[in-house]
This record gives sequence, structure tokens and C-alpha cells, in this order.
Amino acid sequence: MAETKNTPPPKKQTQRRLIPVLVVLLMLAVLIYMTWEETSNSHALDPDSVVDPVLGAANAPVVITKYSDFGCPSCRAWHQAGIRDRIMAQYGDRVSFAWKDFAVIALQSPRASQGAHCAGVQGAFWDYHDLVFEQYKGIEEEAIRNYAVTLNLEMAQFDQCMDLAMMERKVRTNIDEARRMGLRGTPGFAINGRPLPGPPSYEQLVTLIEAELN
Repeated sequence: MAETKNTPPPKKQTQRRLIPVLVVLLMLAVLIYMTWEETSNSHALDPDSVVDPVLGAANAPVVITKYSDFGCPSCRAWHQAGIRDRIMAQYGDRVSFAWKDFAVIALQSPRASQGAHCAGVQGAFWDYHDLVFEQYKGIEEEAIRNYAVTLNLEMAQFDQCMDLAMMERKVRTNIDEARRMGLRGTPGFAINGRPLPGPPSYEQLVTLIEAELN
């Protein structure tokens, strides 16, 4: 009797041939994406070269990080509630507030964050931050520039920073960090690097701070 061979059906043979091709295509796509990331904006600053804005003592034992969006109504409401200022008045140099961009609410949100960092180049990040949240006029390009004008910034420097999207990578890096932390909404918060389940009230924040200090 003639020996028979178990030949895979044509469909399985085709699938086996496709696997190496798909792997190569996937690797090529990743390589193209990484190259594009590095070259898409040659004027964008290295994110590590842009210092995260911190309000309060740089060496405070408790750092509260707010992951926020200038176009976010809930972010404005939290700021306008005055919780940050009350905490800082109560704890002084023992607590600081850091800002990280979680600019995901609107298409213009990343540009608004870039505007804040461009203001930060001139030492006016927190002035820009407070102006937007307290006298909100939108986050379209004209509004972003008008905030800078209101703050009497050096507009040639500000415009260059914005036109070249120099803060693009900084904002993108912060957004990626917020997502890695599992934050699902704005504003998001972390205390000494540990994410909180939601925006804290004044009383909740006092409890968390006391636990950190003790």
C-alpha cells in the first residue's frame, strides 16, 4: 500500500505563509511610526527639557499633581472652588501643586496646553492657567493668543513658540502619562505619584495630605 502524506488543506497553507508577511508588515509599521514621531516636528522641544510647572515649594513632602485640560468645564469648576488656594494657605511649604496636561476634551485642547507652556517660557504659566480658568473665553487660536496679550507677554516670542509648536511633544508626553496611569477623566489627580479615583473635595484632600505627612 502506498504511503500517504498528511498535506495541510490549502487554506491552512495560505495562513501559514501569511504569518511571516504580517509580522514583517507590523514591524515596518512600528518603525515608520517611530520615525514619524521623531521627525514630524523638528522644532518641538525635548519633553525632558521643559520643566513641569509647580506651584509651591519644590521640595514639599506632598506633591499633588493635577492632570487637566483648559477646555474642561469640570477642571474650571474645581479651580474656581478655591480648593488649591485653601490647601496651600493651610499647609504652606509642606504641599505643592504640579500641572500635567491631559488635553483630550476638545480638538483645540492640546494647543491651549501648548499656549500655557509657551507662557511658561516667560515665567507666566500659572498666570496663564489662572486667567483661562477664571476668565474663560474659549480655547481657539485667537483666544489662546489673547490670553497672552492680556498677560502682557512678549508676543514675538510667544507667537514663535506657538507657530513652531515647540511644546507639542511636551503636551503629548503628559497625555500619554495620564493614560498609562489609568486616568479616565479630567481633571485627574495624583498625590505623591499615586492616582486618585476622582477629583478630591477639600475635606478629602486634607485627609490624604495628613496621611502623607504622618
